[in-house]
Amino acid sequence: MKTILRTAVLALLVGIPALTAAGPPTAQQVLDSAKAQAAAQHQDIFLIFGASWCGWCKRLDRFIEAPTIQPFFARNFVIARIDVQERGDKANLNTPGGEGLEAQFGSTGTGLPFFAFLSEHGELIANSNRPVPGKPDGENIGHPMAPEEVDHFMWMLRKAVPALSPADAQVIETYLRNQKK
Repeated sequence: MKTILRTAVLALLVGIPALTAAGPPTAQQVLDSAKAQAAAQHQDIFLIFGASWCGWCKRLDRFIEAPTIQPFFARNFVIARIDVQERGDKANLNTPGGEGLEAQFGSTGTGLPFFAFLSEHGELIANSNRPVPGKPDGENIGHPMAPEEVDHFMWMLRKAVPALSPADAQVIETYLRNQKK
């Protein structure tokens, strides 16, 4: 029994440095994994950039995971999350390369969550920047709450899912428009 215990402890101690040396996956690795899964499942990618401190990010997660909404996202998207903008003692939660990938898909650093719908090959379909007069890059809607943000999110969905059924659109739009602040 002592030999088994010593062997188990030794295996654990030897394995810890290997895990630490490898580190967390990079943003590119997260995206590559999502692309592989999306290609295998013939789905698009819903790429979300967020942070642990972000209340709007948590609202977006609750929306995606709501019992009436989750089946739609499961049928149509591989969801990939990348942590950015963590600070202080939580800076280690940042996905390496996350802010660069976020910028690549159009974020101007104007708030979280920032998200994009991508093809299964990782090509941008639409991002959460809503066109705004006088702002060439638009304005990030974050979690859609205001009527114009919901309008943009529904536009994004229709662009990402051209066969979006009226029933699915109604469920999603009703959920978003009926949220309480």
